[in-house]
Amino acid sequence: MRSTVSIVLLSCLAAGASAQTPPPEPLTPYQWQQQQKVAFEASERIYADALKRNGLLAQYKTMRDAYRSDKNQAFRIVFGQYLSWYQSFVGDYVGAHGSYSIRQLAAKDDAPSPLAGSYTAKPALDAIAELAKDRKAVFFNEAHNVPLTRSLTLELLPRLRAEGYTHFAAETLYQSDADLQKRGYANEKSGFYTLEPISAEMVRTAIKLGFKVVAYESEKEGNGDVREYDQAKNLYERVFKTDPNARLVVNAGYAHIQENGRYLGGKSMAQHFRRLADIDPLTIEQTMLIDHPPGTENHPYYTAVIQSLHPAAPIVFEDKHGEPWTLKPKAYDVSVVFPPDQIRDERPTWLELGGLRKPYYVNGGLCQGDFPCLIEARYANEGTDAIPADRLVLTVVESNAGLDGRLITGHGDAHGDLYLRPGRYRLTATNDSNRTVYSQDVTIDEKSTGVGEPGKDGRAQVDGSRRRGCAATMAVPPSLQSTATCNAR
Repeated sequence: MRSTVSIVLLSCLAAGASAQTPPPEPLTPYQWQQQQKVAFEASERIYADALKRNGLLAQYKTMRDAYRSDKNQAFRIVFGQYLSWYQSFVGDYVGAHGSYSIRQLAAKDDAPSPLAGSYTAKPALDAIAELAKDRKAVFFNEAHNVPLTRSLTLELLPRLRAEGYTHFAAETLYQSDADLQKRGYANEKSGFYTLEPISAEMVRTAIKLGFKVVAYESEKEGNGDVREYDQAKNLYERVFKTDPNARLVVNAGYAHIQENGRYLGGKSMAQHFRRLADIDPLTIEQTMLIDHPPGTENHPYYTAVIQSLHPAAPIVFEDKHGEPWTLKPKAYDVSVVFPPDQIRDERPTWLELGGLRKPYYVNGGLCQGDFPCLIEARYANEGTDAIPADRLVLTVVESNAGLDGRLITGHGDAHGDLYLRPGRYRLTATNDSNRTVYSQDVTIDEKSTGVGEPGKDGRAQVDGSRRRGCAATMAVPPSLQSTATCNAR
């Protein structure tokens, strides 16, 4: 039987940018389709090979090197999605969106612009919480390689829980991880997209708030309508069939939540769910009105809204009666407009999650000269198997390195910011052989950005520079030296 992950990959690719991209000259549509088929088969082989590598960083490097070595356009479009997921897993959110982006053109089924009607912009956090008050189910969608589209959902979870929502479900969580709820955090066996820290934080937050977390991914052979129906059936049977008074929050990808029209040759998960459960979910579209990387296309409404209103946080539009505006009136109830990313040290500042997290400056000294290295911050009260609260890759690269050459980071001076909630963490640096070269306990204080000495821009910092031999005194703040350890190579 094909694995759940393979089914997910095939379904996403079928609905993705490759289908929107016209064939380059002089290829016919048939020839272009055949090239994409070959590219998909090659992508599956590379992905399978990457999984044999020891550790996330080595897996990512395998994916990156394969992408760099093949300039074929069909391969880059198809495999770019695979690469982008791994870039998001290692915290390279700018690179992830650059590797794969679904252009958003104006279409005949678009509603008139909210700027042309009697609509008022409202903070999405407040407006969606209000719209959800009297509903049994709220469905959010996301762009899987753009975790920005998970951030609002994560921030809304406390409000939805306070309104009486009881269950939280996320795409590709695996039913086989029976200990997830009790353990309280996702690990590598919990799901596919939860390998990315914001997705894992969403699950962790839901459990802490008292939601019952539900795995609804289909494990049946097939994709398209087979998968959509089985997902809907799992949601109904695992939530409302056993608890008719339940209230459900769902996080799914792209058009899985559309309420009308054909999807992947059949109906969407949301359409099947509505029929099975007799529940009309509030559907929140979050993937269309986002800023796209240079060279791809934003929806013209998005450009106009940003230029006119300059929002600093996600917004939605409502009319004077409180009715929300949606770009696709037949498909979704509400459309969210996200502001363009603000980038600092090659990481987007939305990682602060509306002030819930603080930047924590780290530099290449943690790598002990062993580049590239993966920097991870895990909650101190969680196991070593936990998906970290945040992670990034540090390496020293040339100043003119482009997308093909990047892992992440500073040019010639490896550094970056982790984004962490106040609390205690276990900080580790791991090389591409999956060996920990440095570890240290750190605390992020409520009133500051951490215990470390001031870094640039006033951020706290950890400098793991070592002198001769790993046993030499480490250049870390004195208050942390008693808890820091350094593993000899």
